[in-house]
Amino acid sequence: LYEKVVVKVVPVSSPRVAETAKLLENIFRNVNIALVNELAMLCDRMRINVWEVVEAAATKPFGFMSFQPGPGVGGHCIPVDPVYLAWKAKEYDFYTNFITLAAEVNANMPYFVVQKLLRLLSRQGKRVLETRVLLLGVTFKRNVADVRNSPALKVLELLGEHGVAVAYHDPLIPHLVAGETRLESVPLTVDTLAGVDCVVVHTDHASYNYDWIVEHAPLVFDTRNATRDVKAGRDKVVRL
Repeated sequence: LYEKVVVKVVPVSSPRVAETAKLLENIFRNVNIALVNELAMLCDRMRINVWEVVEAAATKPFGFMSFQPGPGVGGHCIPVDPVYLAWKAKEYDFYTNFITLAAEVNANMPYFVVQKLLRLLSRQGKRVLETRVLLLGVTFKRNVADVRNSPALKVLELLGEHGVAVAYHDPLIPHLVAGETRLESVPLTVDTLAGVDCVVVHTDHASYNYDWIVEHAPLVFDTRNATRDVKAGRDKVVRL
């Protein structure tokens, strides 16, 4: 069956091996994303540009694979499946510390994003309870219409708990529920951008015109480095 639909099939000795191989790939990404996310939080405290650090390290032609920091992980393969293995390992009196630690670091990223955003707004002289924020992209992966375990849901929920008036736009997700609040995607217009205190780039969909967004938004908090090629208005952009 698989040979009819995929380019290459790799046989292994058992379904247990196949499933563990799949989990290893998931865990590899989870651990490395957690590593660069932890570094991003450290760089924020040390006032070092983490994006420049990652870009410079990636110039090494061997021994390094580039992973990008972000607001957290979503979907099922990375935040959920490795935890199943950690649970199963306990039946064998084995504790998978890398898996557990990676899950903790990545789960904390939405909290870090919200705290950094609130600090940013405070430095702009904004009162939290009077602040309006627009989240751009709520899916867990760019160009994919899937919000399962998306960190955007937690970011929206936390901002709401702080009294921030939140809205979102996503061309792929017309409505969603964040916490106990149902939200609908708002139109992405000049008036929408100008009517908020900050635009947060959460998911870097290819359909977004970041030059146009930066031009019309008063402030942009970019969690994905999506605005790296913006030609004007860089003074209005703060990156994760």
